[in-house]
Parts: sequence; C-alpha cells; structure tokens
Amino acid sequence: MSERIAVVLGVGASAGLGAAICRRAAQDNYHVVVGGRTPTKIEAISDEVRLAGGTALPITVDVTDEGQVVDLFNEVDSIKGELDFVSYNAGNSFSHDSLTMTAEFFEQAWRVCCFGGFLVGREAGRRLSELGQGSVMFTGATASLRSRSPFMAFASAKAGLRAVAQAYARELGPKGVHVGHLIIDGGIDGERQHARNPGVVERMGENGLLNPDAIAESCWHLHRQHPSSWTHELDLRPFKEKF
Repeated sequence: MSERIAVVLGVGASAGLGAAICRRAAQDNYHVVVGGRTPTKIEAISDEVRLAGGTALPITVDVTDEGQVVDLFNEVDSIKGELDFVSYNAGNSFSHDSLTMTAEFFEQAWRVCCFGGFLVGREAGRRLSELGQGSVMFTGATASLRSRSPFMAFASAKAGLRAVAQAYARELGPKGVHVGHLIIDGGIDGERQHARNPGVVERMGENGLLNPDAIAESCWHLHRQHPSSWTHELDLRPFKEKF
C-alpha cells in the first residue's frame, strides 16, 4: 500500500475529469480512493488504476449526504498511509429556465455543487490540518464568476462553492493545508460533453475543448507547489476561448 492517499470525489466515466485526476494521482504512487455515485463506473476507474500498476479503492458515495461523506472519510482513516490530496469534482451543468424552475431543482443544484463541497472540505480539513499537510482542490466553472439563464441554479451553486473554497483556504492555509479552486472556463472533452453535444469536437476544432488529462495535470501542479508560493485560484480555458 502506498504511504500517501488521494481521495477523488465526483468520479464518473473514464473520459472525464474525475477519472483523469485519479490516474494522475496514481502516477505519483498515491493510493487512490475513487468516490462516485455509480458503482460500475468507479469500479472501472479503479481497475484502470490497478492495470497501470497502481492501487485504488472504489467507494460509492452521495456527496450531498452528510452521513455518507463522514463514513467515507472514516474508511479512509482505516487505510494504511496518510491522507494528502482531496479533489471535489462533483456536479454538472444544471440547466433550466428561471421562470419555470422548481424549488427542488434549484436546491438540488446547490446541494451537489456547493453543499457537498462544504461537507468534503470539512472532513478533509479536519484530518489534513492535524497532519499539517496536503491539498484540497475544488473544481469550479465559468459560472463560478457570472450567471445567466438558463444556468441560474448552477451559477449560484458554483459561486457558493467558490466562497466555500476561499473560506477554507484562509482558515486552513496557516495550518499547512493548500486549498485550491480551479475555474474551468470552457467545455471539457469528455463523455458527458459528447453525449449532450454530438459533433462538438468537429465544431470546436482542434484543442477547442479542455483535455481532462491536461486539467488534471494543472490540478496536480497546484498540489505540488512549494508552500512559499501557493496558488489559490487558477482559471483554465482552451486557447481559442473568448473571455
């Protein structure tokens, strides 16, 4: 078993950001805890890590359920080694026009994209601050900074997650814990994007979408930064994206 442990939450398809972060952590010989809602998907990613020579443990978790989040971190406590990296990557682009949106839809977007981040950050922060080490990385979006219809619910939740990340950074940084927030400004070249927008790669052109492995590399760069020069927020976008 590796001495260092990485917990990656919000893992879905192999062609996705969560899976890419799992693979990147495994490259540095971290034991990877693969957390997500769908057992078959997280088991498949765990198998990928093992086939590449790493170690992984899939744990099914609903990040909006406090008990399940606490149970996951308690299980991590039982693994030989030290927790050193946590990634919160849960959520998708909740889309609904504002005037017919139900309260339930709005609240669910908040629970997945913001509340879950609070729960994960709290449990990770309690452990990492005791160790005086490690990183917690939150995945944001263009909507973290600005809102428009039909993404009101998504934007309010992502803006909330950004506030959560900032508060944790200011509280945990002096205790040796690096908290980062990555703004993903553009579409990710993954399974979800292809399913929702057939032909999107052809329309956007070469490097018109963010490569999940490239995002994971930037996330890992933040994790590996020297404590005298930490980045809290990093925005990533394709070279042709307008901003």
